[in-house]
Amino acid sequence: MQDAMADVLPDKRQVALSFSRAAAQYDGAALLQRQVADRLLGRLPLQDPQRWLDLGSGTGYCSRALARRHPQAEGLALDLAPGMLRHARTQGAGARHYLTADAERLPLRDACCDLVLSSLALQWCPDLHAVLAEARRILRPGGVLAFSSLVEGTLAELRQSWAQVDDQVHVNRFRRQAAYADAAAATGLQVLALDVEPERLHFPDLRALTQHLKAIGAHNLNQGRPQGLTGRQRLAAFTRAYESLRQPAGLPATYQVIHVLLRKSLFKGCCASAKRR
Repeated sequence: MQDAMADVLPDKRQVALSFSRAAAQYDGAALLQRQVADRLLGRLPLQDPQRWLDLGSGTGYCSRALARRHPQAEGLALDLAPGMLRHARTQGAGARHYLTADAERLPLRDACCDLVLSSLALQWCPDLHAVLAEARRILRPGGVLAFSSLVEGTLAELRQSWAQVDDQVHVNRFRRQAAYADAAAATGLQVLALDVEPERLHFPDLRALTQHLKAIGAHNLNQGRPQGLTGRQRLAAFTRAYESLRQPAGLPATYQVIHVLLRKSLFKGCCASAKRR
């Protein structure tokens, strides 16, 4: 099934390069990412996996949490950005194996994992259906796929402020909630949870916001983004528009976060080829 966002999301090579470059400073700026990861980890069903996969593992925050929670399990960390994996290896106990690979084509055999977890990574994948189909393929019967991602409405303040200046693409685009619901349903997995909740950060000024986005590798990567420098008048108009949204805590930046938990059926008819390693 063709993903409607495939033609507008950034090229995967640009995503990998951007996040590799951001690896060294990522953890210092990733407050939202840690908050979302903690919420996702807190939603996991009580089970003790033999093998887990941290999909889009970044600098390894979730990998280290899973390793602490399941010290006897074999952990795999997979990311498209080699720079992120290199940094993750330096951060202490986490995954046992680190794989540079594409989530749409996992280099893993069928039915080899009990848990696939992905926090704030799937929004960068052009073919969501392929990612979820791959996750389903590698799950053992009874295994769980748990992920968080960003949906339409994320960074609405940024988008709204630029819209008062021009009609160019200044803000990363994200799928609608319905697209995730449709993709989840298409897997045939049991839906344990699927909901969206906002997370809001505040910044003292626009410079702090743009530095934050750059530090986590999430600055504007979309196709159709402006090339070259932005003129002073346009920047001034943008700043005035964003400043009109200022709250007592600072300039708001709202992220719309979707959390999805799916479970693979235990029925042998659905998973006849599943064999433990």
